[in-house]
Amino acid sequence: MSVASMGQFAYASNSNRFLAAPALAQQRFAVVGVPFDGAVTNRPGARFGPQAIRAASLMLCDGIHPYFDVTPLGQLGDGGDMRLPNASPLTDIRQQIQTQAAALMVQHQCVFLGGDHSVTLPLLRAAHALYGPLALVHFDAHCDTWTDHFGEPSGHGTWTYEALAEGLVSAPHTVQIGLRSSGERAAREYVQDQGGLIFNARSLRGQDGAGLHAVVGQIRQRIGNRPCYLTLDIDCLDPAFAPGTGTPEPGGMSSSQVLTLLEELAPLNLVGMDCVEVAPAYDHAELTSSAAATFVWTYLCGQVAKHV
Repeated sequence: MSVASMGQFAYASNSNRFLAAPALAQQRFAVVGVPFDGAVTNRPGARFGPQAIRAASLMLCDGIHPYFDVTPLGQLGDGGDMRLPNASPLTDIRQQIQTQAAALMVQHQCVFLGGDHSVTLPLLRAAHALYGPLALVHFDAHCDTWTDHFGEPSGHGTWTYEALAEGLVSAPHTVQIGLRSSGERAAREYVQDQGGLIFNARSLRGQDGAGLHAVVGQIRQRIGNRPCYLTLDIDCLDPAFAPGTGTPEPGGMSSSQVLTLLEELAPLNLVGMDCVEVAPAYDHAELTSSAAATFVWTYLCGQVAKHV
């Protein structure tokens, strides 16, 4: 059954599909929006992220990457946005996300455009059903390992804790990059206490070139060939590079740092990606959506390049 026949997706016009790619059919790669932000704890608006990222991607023209020298066009389809009942309980919405993602993942390598970070948990559930316990590369300003978030038992700040507790991801193969927000030590260092790796923003200050290559080496050695999911919260960037997000945290990574890491981590056995927490209402000059579009494009080109 093709995705188009599922009747669950709101299709974008050709002028507002990612890279102006055609509608999703049998292509190898899929870009799909997850327009949900009902679990945010600060500024809402990430439900509008998918369309803003798509619009920004049109500036990438023919999509030929200057480092990988390939384009995903010809192998990429845009599946539009999942149709989600934003006013339903979070458990029901996550089940719908998981069901729709599972049908997509069987046929395509997917990039999901959030949406707030709570959507990653059902995406991991869908990927785990196909691949078993996953490695996880997690770019973020926040640890997302709280056991509750301002009294809510589950949300965009608990999903990493939940994914580890459910066995969706392997703790020793979980890597967090860019953390810097306030938080008690038990949450802040949770992944490392479980045997994973954390490269916080302070440790990355001033790192570029050889310094980041050392970080990449540690990550690639740790993860090996295990199926790996990559989740990128746009607030991993300093607000100077990404003001359009719900919970900005000063002192973050630069766009060039994230691009270097995405390029150098492309050889991992990556099975999917999401880019979340783009909130266009707080953006300036499309800085945030442009960064997100470039990160997604870089990920896709890195995957295409492995099979050229």
